[in-house]
Amino acid sequence: MTPAEIDIVLPCLDEAAALPWVLSRIPDNARAIVVDNGSRDGSLEIARSLGADVVECPRRGYGAACHAGLQAARADYVAFCDCDASLDPADVLPMLELIRSGADLVLGRRRPTTRGAWPAHARFANRVLARRVRRRTGTAMRDLGPLRIARRTSLLELALTDRRSGYPLETVVRAADAGWKIVELDVRYLPREGRSKVTGTVRGTVTAISDMSAVLAR
Repeated sequence: MTPAEIDIVLPCLDEAAALPWVLSRIPDNARAIVVDNGSRDGSLEIARSLGADVVECPRRGYGAACHAGLQAARADYVAFCDCDASLDPADVLPMLELIRSGADLVLGRRRPTTRGAWPAHARFANRVLARRVRRRTGTAMRDLGPLRIARRTSLLELALTDRRSGYPLETVVRAADAGWKIVELDVRYLPREGRSKVTGTVRGTVTAISDMSAVLAR
């Protein structure tokens, strides 16, 4: 088999309903790495049956799952994508072209396809946090979305430490401090499958804000 050019890390916690569509959207030159973070709905078995590489991450936390996937990756480029069908893994292809053209980190700027795809409280929290990151880093980013891609070795060199919801923000802050060229590309944001466990709920959004604020404070 030809080695994958991109490893797409998919943090997963009870996403049985979304996995078939998500894995069907993995590009031909990419490998899906589903990082199971303690699912009880059969997600792990579904991912394996659909041909994904599965990594079990017993430590709970979005950042813990992302980092476990990064450590398991072997491709030259690593992308991160939510596993709830709100984002299309195929969108990493135009993002990869920006990396090849000179960008170091490409972020997917979410564009909701329906009013309910991005709850108002989550969108407001994202706007406030993105503004704080712009002030801290001097970047022009507008969205702290979960879809992103960079070179694997470069990501490992960032030595990320957050293992909770602050992982995406820490990636941007450390990349900016390292002088990376960070760009955004618009991507579709779809209504998720199943119950949201993070920003789809007010409690989850508050937790994410707390985690990300702690990263900025550090």
